[in-house]
Amino acid sequence: MPPRLAPPDWLVRTLRPQRAPVPWAAVARAALALAAPLAVGLAADRPGYGALAAMGALSGVIGDTADAYRMRVFNIAVPQLFGAVGVTVGSLVHGQGWLAVAGVTAVALVSGMISSIGAVASVAGLLLLLNCVVGAGLPLPGDWWLAPLLMTGGGALVLLLALLAWPLRGGVPERAAVAATYRGVAHLLDAAGQDARAYAEARFAVTQSLNLAYDVVLARRARTHGRSPELVRLVSQLNAVTPVVEAAPAVHECGVPLPPGVPDAVRALADDIAAGRPGPGTPPALAGPGGPAARALDHAVRHAAEVAARTGDDDFTNVDDRLGHPAALRVRARRGARNVLLSAASWRYGLRLALCIGIAQALVSLVPVPRSYWVALTITFVMKPDFGSVFSRAVLRALGTAAGLVVAAAVLAKVPLGWWDVPVMMVLAPLIPALTPRGYAFQTAAITPVILLLSDILNHQGTALLGPRLLDSLMGCAIALVAGYLLWPESWHTRVGDRLATAVADTAAYLECAFGETADPAARARMRRRLYRDLSVIRTEFQRALTEPPPTGRRAAAWWPLVVAVERIVDAMTAARVRVRHGSPPPSSAEVTQVAGQLRELAQGLRDSVVLEEVRADFGPARTRDGVLEQVRQEVAAARAIGVREGPSGGSPATT
Repeated sequence: MPPRLAPPDWLVRTLRPQRAPVPWAAVARAALALAAPLAVGLAADRPGYGALAAMGALSGVIGDTADAYRMRVFNIAVPQLFGAVGVTVGSLVHGQGWLAVAGVTAVALVSGMISSIGAVASVAGLLLLLNCVVGAGLPLPGDWWLAPLLMTGGGALVLLLALLAWPLRGGVPERAAVAATYRGVAHLLDAAGQDARAYAEARFAVTQSLNLAYDVVLARRARTHGRSPELVRLVSQLNAVTPVVEAAPAVHECGVPLPPGVPDAVRALADDIAAGRPGPGTPPALAGPGGPAARALDHAVRHAAEVAARTGDDDFTNVDDRLGHPAALRVRARRGARNVLLSAASWRYGLRLALCIGIAQALVSLVPVPRSYWVALTITFVMKPDFGSVFSRAVLRALGTAAGLVVAAAVLAKVPLGWWDVPVMMVLAPLIPALTPRGYAFQTAAITPVILLLSDILNHQGTALLGPRLLDSLMGCAIALVAGYLLWPESWHTRVGDRLATAVADTAAYLECAFGETADPAARARMRRRLYRDLSVIRTEFQRALTEPPPTGRRAAAWWPLVVAVERIVDAMTAARVRVRHGSPPPSSAEVTQVAGQLRELAQGLRDSVVLEEVRADFGPARTRDGVLEQVRQEVAAARAIGVREGPSGGSPATT
């Protein structure tokens, strides 16, 4: 394709579908959970009631994303309660003119602020606002209390179906998460000493897998720690793989690929963990590169095998998790409330969302727009802060809606109202969990015909719904882009620069902790885990920024080598710590202080910088191996060599 006709990179990244397996269990639950309420409503000659319950089930299907059963309870039940409050408030202000505008705008402010607490709170805030918009914009059948009851019942049906296998599969999701981490580590060892890009991608995947595994296990541990031998074993197995991950950078620096038997031994441990059986406890001896790196890896793999071979009657001595002990629920609730009320980012996002919703509600109050509540619904989905770039979601929302309307047109034109809706819903509903992992446009395309079918059951307007839905979605996207994106340009410092600077400063603190004389091993492990987790979040934010148009996307592409450089600094530091632990002479306190000072200078330079002056992605190998921190110094020097200037118009380099 000629260069002038080729689409820009940010658009290609936005539209590229993601690879993901089909969640067959979720597909089956969606078919049953959305079709059953319709069938019951038709049998009782109350199809509108069945449609409301199916709407609640739809919210449950969208929120059914967790693997562990205890997490499913929170992910589905808590948002449903907030959704009930939202539809109650919306129905009370329905048809009240400017009171409805003020009420929905106030709910939008609250929804946006609580979305910053965490993943469950984000979904709860989303459902609070969505159902409030539906209640304020759509005349609901029955008394004021009936709609929230029916919609909550639909969500409860999804939760019930999701928990049916709990007695038979209890512990399976947790074991699967830990086993997936071991398989990711085996893939990391395959890439060690070979292609740098493959190793970096594998390292990022391992970090994400560790994050997920710790989240799943700790979510369960918060209630059962000390009473479940299986859980104690899982925590111990998850902790035991950490030394293997720490040894990987040291092996990668040697530049010699490992023999296949080493990663295969880790994969065998993953199979044993997934099956819930003790391993043999005798992995093959390491026949790879010599020196401290080889000894560290051999010791780590053998230790992991010994832990995997233990049974429930054995004494596990490494059950201290690497992220600290989980706080009690009331403590986390107080922290969340404090973060909501005192966080500038929480208020900023809440005000952005409230402004967009207020504009939408005021607009549809002044201008007659059919099915006007869809404008605010579109804004609610597009403006979610943790779901990706606002710009790319607006583009994907418009494209997905257009694709979904094609399917909806065929359904509304050819399928008569009545019992035919049940088999049609059983065909359409499974597409939602099947296509959601592919990307937001695919999810929107799957949800659109389902929503229109339910709306038709409530309003009996048929294909007349198609035009207003497209118009309202485009209006919502336009409001979100102008009032929620262009007028509120995210500070590059806030989104990326400050986060990266904080990670570099934390790296300096970790360096001092890792090579300090009185460092606590548990504290050092927790610090290292948090550092890698923060870098994973930063990498994800950069990937989101790459999907935005210039200047944000171009600036993200320019800063990307610096993100890679910081990751390499942390890897080199981990490798140095491994070598010291296995025989290499430790660095002097003066050397540690010097490198830590250089890292803090780099962090300050990042806080003061907006635009990169020069980009060098290939830093090359270290020139010398004089001391254990030589590789760290080389990586720090490479990061500092990426020129940074203080503003978009130029200035003196801040970090060279």
